[in-house]
Amino acid sequence: MALSPVPQTSQVPGRLTRVMIVDDSAVIRGMIGRWLTEAGGFDIVATASNGRMAVDAAERSKPEIILLDIEMPEVDGLAALPLILKAHPASKVIVISTLTQRNAEISLKCLSLGAVDYLAKPESARAAGAANDFRRDLVEKLRALSETKVRQPRAYTAPAPTVVSSTPLASARPGTTKPQCLLIGSSTGGPRAVERVLSDMRPVLANIPVLIVQHMPAMFTAVFAEHLHTLLSVPAREARDGDAVVPGTILVAPGGRHMGVVSSGGKATIRLNDGPPENFCRPAVDVLFREAAAVYGASALAVVLTGMGSDGTPGARFLTKAGATVIAQDEATSIVWGMPGSIVKAGFAHEVLPLESIGRSLKGLITGSSK
Repeated sequence: MALSPVPQTSQVPGRLTRVMIVDDSAVIRGMIGRWLTEAGGFDIVATASNGRMAVDAAERSKPEIILLDIEMPEVDGLAALPLILKAHPASKVIVISTLTQRNAEISLKCLSLGAVDYLAKPESARAAGAANDFRRDLVEKLRALSETKVRQPRAYTAPAPTVVSSTPLASARPGTTKPQCLLIGSSTGGPRAVERVLSDMRPVLANIPVLIVQHMPAMFTAVFAEHLHTLLSVPAREARDGDAVVPGTILVAPGGRHMGVVSSGGKATIRLNDGPPENFCRPAVDVLFREAAAVYGASALAVVLTGMGSDGTPGARFLTKAGATVIAQDEATSIVWGMPGSIVKAGFAHEVLPLESIGRSLKGLITGSSK
């Protein structure tokens, strides 16, 4: 995923985000520390070369954000993560790994154990451009997380759904047309949120196709799709160009390619393309939403989950104009309320719900029963 250039300084006077860097390479630790210092707004409060040292350092230095390498001697990142979160539960952990299938699988496992995000670390043999992209992504993610309150696990009593009545473009009352396709867009914190939503609506997944754009590198999206298949016992895989969009199937946009949908002979099929990034993203939620609005109209059902940036907002305009229903995750349960918050502020969310309520709401809309 390509991101916009990060300003060199956006530091709030007197307020530095406390960061700990955990990597077995002194070169990498020094390089990341230098980048964050130059970007401004960050205080490197500790470094560690293995997971065992990281646990002790986290308890002592109380970092707000921890950058955690996966492959380290003695205690690796996967083993260290639960110990770190036990020592300092308030930390937000971003796991970092080189782009291999094994590391993608481990990174997703780390997300299930409490990490909030991941970054693909470029291999030393790759071009300098990859390092520049990594630097931009790193600073952008840390900035987004720095502006977000810590989400502590808690017993949650869902409030009544918030209906956003300021949607001026909707041409049909949302929820009156039976949904024919579920669209999901997410980014930072998205994998766990997607899992929760789909698990909660598991009984009705056979009734509707599900198309997902999750901001992830190419290797990760295939692993994520396989994980959903294993978790839900529902056909789920990375989308291929020309795939039929049929009920009971979950298709995940491949990393690095836009996923849209077109109608051919009365049937909906997947269209992948390598067009330029939209909202600095490829795949972009906007592409899926825009093309699905043209194909499904009011029978599209869309959800925007946790994630930084505003990807999905321009696409939601097309959906609401077509009469489709758009649901946004609320701020209290989002890791980063960028994408869903942008939808809400633009007036395109028909409901703003906590994560715990979204699956139930979708199930009710799909079956036509009360939520």
